[in-house]
Amino acid sequence: MKILDKYILKSFLTPFIATFFVVLFVLVMQAVWLRFDDLAGKGLNFVVLMKFVWYITLISVPTAIPIGILLSSIMAIGELGENYEFAAAKSAGVSLQRLIKPLIILVFFIGAFNYLFLNFVFPNAMFKTKNLILNFKKTKPALALIPGTFNDEIPGYSIKFDEKFGKNDNQLKNVLIKDLSDGKGNVKNITAKEGLITTEEGSKYMTLILKDGFYYEDHVNYSYPYNDRKNLPFSKAHFDTYTVNIDISSFNNVDFDSESLKEAHEMYNAAQLIVKSDSLKIKYDEYIQSRADNFYERIGANKLYKSDSITLAKLKPSILDNFAEKEKVIVIDNAINSSARTLDNLVNVRDIFKNNRKALNMFDIEFFNRISFSFACLVLFFIGAPLGSIIRKGGFGVPMVLGITIFVVYFFISTFGKNMAEESSIPAFWGSWLSTIILLPIGIFLTIRATKDKGRIDIDLIIDKFVKYFHKFAKK
Repeated sequence: MKILDKYILKSFLTPFIATFFVVLFVLVMQAVWLRFDDLAGKGLNFVVLMKFVWYITLISVPTAIPIGILLSSIMAIGELGENYEFAAAKSAGVSLQRLIKPLIILVFFIGAFNYLFLNFVFPNAMFKTKNLILNFKKTKPALALIPGTFNDEIPGYSIKFDEKFGKNDNQLKNVLIKDLSDGKGNVKNITAKEGLITTEEGSKYMTLILKDGFYYEDHVNYSYPYNDRKNLPFSKAHFDTYTVNIDISSFNNVDFDSESLKEAHEMYNAAQLIVKSDSLKIKYDEYIQSRADNFYERIGANKLYKSDSITLAKLKPSILDNFAEKEKVIVIDNAINSSARTLDNLVNVRDIFKNNRKALNMFDIEFFNRISFSFACLVLFFIGAPLGSIIRKGGFGVPMVLGITIFVVYFFISTFGKNMAEESSIPAFWGSWLSTIILLPIGIFLTIRATKDKGRIDIDLIIDKFVKYFHKFAKK
């Protein structure tokens, strides 16, 4: 390796290592902060917390690598330009392509490492993290209750409420409790306008004090025939205050190493994602076909005349012309009612269609995203390197601002593409590659401009103009 190549690599690796660890620290702290509600007040020991932070760190590495490449390429090339080292190299007949050639090779191998990391380390870290978070919620289930949805983490109960409020978030509004502890199904329901959680430290019960509500209970007797059970009596009572004690002793000895969650798309490597996606596609196609057959029979299409059994010439212009006036009314009435029932059925299964398709899309998106995100290392380098050559500024000032801005744009486009792909607005491939496809021409354009020595920007001149304008505006 030539001395020039070693010098270029050293100029790049020094800021890359620094920016990589700075960005990684920021990403880890952000992830921990977002999960603060799952960690706070759970009495977790130091070892468990360090495990969680370690897994979060591993998950954040693939994101920190392209950011580090982008920032360090702007900083390294910009500093070489600022110190006129590029000018000296070009005067000696060394082109920009020759100068960044060792960096291109290095970034290629970093991108390959990022893909291997995403394919083998990231899935396992995500698997461990999701199971840890699930186990965190089991330690103190009262803190894990989420407004606006049914919370089923507590065995034997399903609890829903509109919002939490109060100093300790222990007051609930519009509470609905389904008591399933008897194993008879949804036969006991309790509603209340307000609720208060007063669980004592170390107690094996979670106490809910409910105010201004109703208690409903169906008296089910399975010895009765099924059709006669609806005639059995039920109990209903209004209460001003009602106390519910829920046994949560099973949550006091949580095994943080238990791994019950295994089906998330982030937990699979590339080969497993392909296999899982194919199996889901088969199930999805079978579901679509079954719904289509059901719809076909529901509307009575299987009873229509076949074109090979009767010629169109023998049919009257309108099907209704084949009936008398009174029968026409009956036919139209039945058609309207049948259409309404069919439409209601389609509306009811619409969310099922959507959720099944979204689950399938997530596996396809995850597969393509790992490839595109690794390739993004090269794309961001070909944006950062020529940009550094153009602005001729090193350090953490201007390069940091430009780098963060470019990555925010990349991340925004990437998120936008994935959201569209999740909703089946665009194919999963285009959703995963959208940000890369948009930024790649920009990188090519900047590289061409930098190679031809065009588009040089004097940052100091621009800053001076802004400062002068600001002073002029301040005086006015």
